Amino acid sequence: MEPIVKSTLLAAALALLAACAPQPEVTQQTPETAQTVTKAPAATLDEQHLHDNPLLYANDVDDSVVTMYLTVRRGNAAENTDHSWAEINTYSAYDYEDMGVERYQAAALLQVGDENGPLPGAVGYGETVPNATVQIRGQTSSRNAQKNYKIELKEGAGLWNGQRTIALNKHQTDSLRFRNKLANDLLEEVDELMALRTQFVHLYVKDETGTNPGQFVDYGLYTQIEQLNKTALRSHGLDKAGYLYKINYFEFYRYEDVIKPTSDPTFDRAAMDDRLETKGEQDNTRLIELLEAVNDLSLPTDRLLDEWFDRENLAYWMAFEILLGNADTQSRNFYLYSPLNGNKWYIIPWDHDASMMKAEWELKGYVDSASWEQGVSNYWGNVLFQRALKTERFRAELDAAVEDLHSRFTREKLAAMVETYLPVVKPYAFSMPDVGHIGVTSRQYDAIAAGLPDLIESYYQSYKASLDYPMPFYVDAPAVGDGTLSLSWQPSYDFDAEDITYHVTLARDSLYRDVLLDTVTAMPAASLPDPGRGQYFLRVTATNASGFTQDCFDYYVTDRGKVYDTYCFYLDGAGDVEVQQVEE
Repeated sequence: MEPIVKSTLLAAALALLAACAPQPEVTQQTPETAQTVTKAPAATLDEQHLHDNPLLYANDVDDSVVTMYLTVRRGNAAENTDHSWAEINTYSAYDYEDMGVERYQAAALLQVGDENGPLPGAVGYGETVPNATVQIRGQTSSRNAQKNYKIELKEGAGLWNGQRTIALNKHQTDSLRFRNKLANDLLEEVDELMALRTQFVHLYVKDETGTNPGQFVDYGLYTQIEQLNKTALRSHGLDKAGYLYKINYFEFYRYEDVIKPTSDPTFDRAAMDDRLETKGEQDNTRLIELLEAVNDLSLPTDRLLDEWFDRENLAYWMAFEILLGNADTQSRNFYLYSPLNGNKWYIIPWDHDASMMKAEWELKGYVDSASWEQGVSNYWGNVLFQRALKTERFRAELDAAVEDLHSRFTREKLAAMVETYLPVVKPYAFSMPDVGHIGVTSRQYDAIAAGLPDLIESYYQSYKASLDYPMPFYVDAPAVGDGTLSLSWQPSYDFDAEDITYHVTLARDSLYRDVLLDTVTAMPAASLPDPGRGQYFLRVTATNASGFTQDCFDYYVTDRGKVYDTYCFYLDGAGDVEVQQVEE
């Protein structure tokens, strides 16, 4: 115990000496104040607008042409590439549907260069083994003599412009062959929307499955348009894991028969693809929730748009398509996107080869894109767009977007863009092989191009006028009973709530010379004695109190295009009615 006592006494003595020793002076420290910084307001994912990544287009040269060399070979049956180039170019998308098989592919070597050949450092340089597959792309366009192609680079084969999938489009229905390029170049300057990268491509093909396996054959000019997929979403700063749907024929109705949970044993992916193709997240739950909200008419429309859509994106998309006269966008030719963990949905524009076609259609004697296919009435048949347009708030947002784009898409700007494309595209258009399919003379080509810059103003004026007209409507299937033919149609709608009357004409011929009924009514119905067996043509127009007249949605198709405001049906004389279905 003694060592412990000594140690304790020594420690106590040392502590006492330390307490009595002089202490150094202590200065009180004042805590430094943190530097003031400015922070952006906290935001949620649903508060973010869909704005594109402008750096993607920093090196774009609108008048440049990339030369691609495609060597085609037979592959193997396991990858569906054991097919010849002739087979690839023989069948349309509809043929494959009839045959019940996947689209044929061939093995391919893609090389990129200039008119002298593949270039060092570019895709495929110095390679001899296939690095890609090739197949036709498109639906209606796959029936054309000149095909569009989808080239898919293999994993590990590198990328071209950050893309594995290279879509080459001939745009055979566009005699100018640069409308899609022009539209996407305009979109690059619209912050509220997303563009797709485009590039003119001169394509050469060496067919090692054919009779001249050692020669590259000139396939003319194509426009490469960025394929909207997960890779593209990532490149544009969007969520590559998000929901992405390519709209084929879809008016935002619920479509319970095809749009089902993927867990439903009756779910048919192919049937759904006819409406909209899944390009992103496979689960349909969020889409179903959206459609149930859109079709819930008890939900106030402004609340629907606030909670489920980016209103800015929706207004600018519709404004852009209206000003370009791209009428075929009521129910297709756009993408629907939503980030995985967000609630809002966005529209991404796509396919503009039918934009600004008014002068060309008139030159060729077509009558399409008239009547209700101008201005806001073009979107009236879509349940979402109709609900939006019925609200004053959205119409004000749309009008502001139209005025903004109209002020930026000046005639001078469009003329300068056309002058950039013309010396690049026209020499290809009037050389083999494209000259055999261009469909216009050189003089007509120049006239169409010269008139194109004026079309923005024309479509703008059509938009302004469309706000004064009653909206289009569908005719119901006629009914026969008790010796009476009953006719009815959906009521029209007027933004100013003006009274509407209907002019109804029924005839035995499409020129309305043999008339059976010609009357005006305030009710959406009319009747007459059963005229018996035969073919009949029904015309119904709506006129508001200001004197503006609108056609019904229905039309009759002839070789010259659409005969608007004509509903064709047959009576068999026994009380049955058959409505004529016409494939355009």
